[in-house]
Amino acid sequence: MMTKVLFVCMGNICRSPSAEGVFRHMIHEAGLSDAVSVDSAGTHNYHLGDAPDARAIAAARKRGYEIAERPARQVTAQDFRDFDLILAMDWENLSAMQQQCPVMHRHKLMLLMRYANEFEEATVPDPYYGSLDGFGKVLDYIEDACQGVLDVVRKRVTQYQAA
Repeated sequence: MMTKVLFVCMGNICRSPSAEGVFRHMIHEAGLSDAVSVDSAGTHNYHLGDAPDARAIAAARKRGYEIAERPARQVTAQDFRDFDLILAMDWENLSAMQQQCPVMHRHKLMLLMRYANEFEEATVPDPYYGSLDGFGKVLDYIEDACQGVLDVVRKRVTQYQAA
């Protein structure tokens, strides 16, 4: 059984495609690409079809992640049904999804930073209006939290394989 993880921010051009790229890399390195799928989306339609922000692409490449080929998309009703974990970057986007998500799927919605081990921040800050340094800080948070998500997903995959 495939485990599906969706990362969500506002416009799907900075934080969520960065998280998708980091987690996709981690899944590949862990040998779980056949058991785990990953995607990203935005709660708003501001940037539909656009590539990720050039600063996010540059920061990701600097750390060995490729996110340039990921066009922005908006969260759909189908996403709430299809994904097992839907991880928001901040409270605003979590709240927006809670308002859209059918009650029976709300247990899938969480803040990404819930899975962080090193950083205590509750949310991943939006670097869009800040400096290039903000994109590096975002990647620090995302790498930490995605490691925690990987641990959970690895256990889930192992349980399914054992069943």
